Amino acid sequence: MAEKLAMRRRVVLVPAPAQGHITPMMQLARALHLKGFSITVAQTKFNYLNPSTDLSDFQFVTIPETLPESALNNLGPVRFLIKLAKECYVSFKELLGQLLVNEEEIDCVIYDEFMYFVEPAVKEIKLRSAILSTTSASSFDCRFLMCKLYDKDGLAHLKEGGGREEELVPDLHPIRYKDLPTIFFASAECSVESSVELFKNSCYKGTASSVIINTARCLEMSSLERLQEELEIPVYPIGPLHMAVTAPPTSLLEENVSCIEWLNKQRSSSVIYISLGSMTSMETKEVLEMASGLVSSNQNFLWVIRPGSIRGSEMCEEGLFSKMVTLDRGYVVKWAPQKQVLAHSAVGAFWSHCGWNSTLESLGEGVPMICRPFTTDQMGNARYLECVWRVGIQVEGELERGAVERAVKRLMVDEEGIEMRRRALSLKEKLKASVLAAGSSHNSLNDFINTL
Repeated sequence: MAEKLAMRRRVVLVPAPAQGHITPMMQLARALHLKGFSITVAQTKFNYLNPSTDLSDFQFVTIPETLPESALNNLGPVRFLIKLAKECYVSFKELLGQLLVNEEEIDCVIYDEFMYFVEPAVKEIKLRSAILSTTSASSFDCRFLMCKLYDKDGLAHLKEGGGREEELVPDLHPIRYKDLPTIFFASAECSVESSVELFKNSCYKGTASSVIINTARCLEMSSLERLQEELEIPVYPIGPLHMAVTAPPTSLLEENVSCIEWLNKQRSSSVIYISLGSMTSMETKEVLEMASGLVSSNQNFLWVIRPGSIRGSEMCEEGLFSKMVTLDRGYVVKWAPQKQVLAHSAVGAFWSHCGWNSTLESLGEGVPMICRPFTTDQMGNARYLECVWRVGIQVEGELERGAVERAVKRLMVDEEGIEMRRRALSLKEKLKASVLAAGSSHNSLNDFINTL
């Protein structure tokens, strides 16, 4: 056994320090480990994933940098990632050198698209590298286009759609200008130039040999073809990764499993699950409108209210619902084991911010969605859910209780919702087939491994 382990070849993985990026990177780590590779995970101190017994086979190393712990909150995500890249370039190159002294060989360095400082460091040492995109292929296409539009016409065509919010973006059907991640360009937390810099760097392939992407051909064939044409290097769709492997727990927040006991007492497909991700926050007024609409809909609900996710609230998040949520109809937790919740027979719909991980996890269980996107790639994901896969209802504009009630009833009560569930279950089977032996994603992963 020792001799067999000694023959393993090593892959170094560099995740971005956010829950939605760490999770798919660790799922990829598990998939590669099962194929015979040794795994080294290089992290910064931000949102550090602590090695557990489930990760004992992996080596964890820290990329030295001197940013203060408060940098992420103080700088905002755009300026933080740019600053982190400048901080980590030299130290990561030195870290790779140390690993090479201790290891016989590093087969490949796989880095998150937003940890782009890896590319020049790997290039200097002459190691093979690959990019992992943890967003959808469509989102990658959108970033490419936005950089081109900015170079051509500056901000006019980008800021809130340049007055053309409802128009379709040429060659990106069904994406509208309002679905592009233009919020970066209208944000007070960074300049337009900073946003463009981050987007361009996240799309830059450099010397990377390939791009691995957590999606499936049955979901995004046309987007994958556009991406392949733009990048001119192999693109390997290997997702949904959470369906391909049983990955170790990677939640940065403690999961409250008591909600599963509550779900066990509910009827089949009778509960709407609500979770708006690990970073999204809402105003108190919006949350109260949501709660009122849910109560009026007469549907059971499981709601994740993350600590600090309600802006302007002087009350404890759970206390905000004490007069509105009954023990029979609703259940509130700080964080939930989402994959387990979505797989539960009692869950009939998912109200989501439409982050890519949540989207894939919902599609993978055949659960239709109510879409309330906030930022970045979420708008485009919501658009695909509603218009391409036709398994979602998007709630746009100002959030008010009547709109919430109507959306919930459309999905949970009306014939329209029944049809969406049928389509969602059909898509679930296609995704399941893609990760099984001889499936498209299964074959893509093997093709990537064969290049190593």
